Amino acid sequence: MNDATDNDRAALRRVRRWLWIFVVCLVLSGLTAFPLESETRWLADLATGPGAPVAERFPALLEWIERVRDGLVETNARYPFLAYGTDWLAFAHLVIAAAFLGPLKDPVRNVWVIRWAVLACAAIIPLALICGPLRGIPLYWRFIDMSFGIVGVVPLLIVLRALRPLVERAERDAARVAREAARLAREERDADARRPAGVEGGAASAMG
Repeated sequence: MNDATDNDRAALRRVRRWLWIFVVCLVLSGLTAFPLESETRWLADLATGPGAPVAERFPALLEWIERVRDGLVETNARYPFLAYGTDWLAFAHLVIAAAFLGPLKDPVRNVWVIRWAVLACAAIIPLALICGPLRGIPLYWRFIDMSFGIVGVVPLLIVLRALRPLVERAERDAARVAREAARLAREERDADARRPAGVEGGAASAMG
């Protein structure tokens, strides 16, 4: 029994470590979605700086980075309210990260949040494949976008694998409790049905 308890505790510690990694990545993704113009300026300067291999080896990538930078600069200068949309994108990442407070506290009871996150990671791939061409996103950048879903799902799958025996045991315990409650309720109904009519009324009259 002690071995099982120690194993459970070790599994939960491992689960929480992986969940924290996932949450920290979500928070960083959200925070970095706010200063997009500054970040693309920095990325373009880095790609064109001395010793940078991007300009020589990946000219198409450099052209795309500079195009994104110019688009953000011009859009923010003329239509700054459009950046409000990416502010909401950043906020959504932070909200999703906050949703993992439940699994961090009780991973077994809140395993549904982790399963939902796996589905969300999988949905990144069709989103990039469908919406990417419609928005003029280069193919190689769509693969970069899809890699977020692939990389993000890895810690979640590790967590689900570690939680599987704990979740199965909790489900068996819950089913056993439900069966026991149903049995007690059935016995109480049978006892009421076998009780002679008027017994309760007579007892109430005697007490009165």
